Amino acid sequence: MKVSAVVVSHGHAEELGRMLPVLLPQVDELLVVANTPGSGAGVPDDVRVLENPRPLPLAANVNLGIAATSGEWVLSANPDALPAPGAVAALVETADARPRAGILGPELRWPDGTWQPSRRRFPTVGGTLVRRTPLRKLRGGAYAQREHYLLDERPAEPVQADWLLGAFLLQRRAMLDELGGWDAGYRHYCEDIDLCYRAARAGWERWYVPAAVVTHDYAAVIDKRFLSRHTLWHARGMARFVRKHPERLLAL
Repeated sequence: MKVSAVVVSHGHAEELGRMLPVLLPQVDELLVVANTPGSGAGVPDDVRVLENPRPLPLAANVNLGIAATSGEWVLSANPDALPAPGAVAALVETADARPRAGILGPELRWPDGTWQPSRRRFPTVGGTLVRRTPLRKLRGGAYAQREHYLLDERPAEPVQADWLLGAFLLQRRAMLDELGGWDAGYRHYCEDIDLCYRAARAGWERWYVPAAVVTHDYAAVIDKRFLSRHTLWHARGMARFVRKHPERLLAL
């Protein structure tokens, strides 16, 4: 089996109704992890549903999906990510041509069709403080850090990345086995940064593939509000990332 897809639903039955029919023809196996009651309602008959007895963090749910599938490649996708026809094939084609490609991500677009910055640099201490505090208003807003978000680069061909937004990621199973999967210790944020960083340290490449296009209705809660439970989850996630990778403190 080539590609297994894992979609985690936390009360996203409506989004699944739009997303699964688009994704299903592009993969060989599709599993929905229903994290809350009713989250997997109404899925097509040829989509498996794994019902959680209790809610788990996103990374833990992805790990459940990895363990319950068998494809050479594991695609983890958010319910609000709609792949264009051929998006998965473009990711796989790029991956097959690069033996050390471990993680591949598409070009993400907002629902209005505009480009969404999903290829990013690993975070620095100073940059994180600016992005996650009112200091960002002084710098021009949520996406003002052009170097972090690589806003001046619009590659037309596959290009390597530090990390890729976790909304739609193709991952080599051999890499996941080597790394031990996603880190389930993250509550909700930074697990994608951690995965890409561990992959980089183990010598696995991360590739951004603009030929693969995915529409992502990204809520971006922490980019819109400074104080919410999401802010606290993100702060906890970044604290965990720094505890695990203290050398990043030197990246001021």
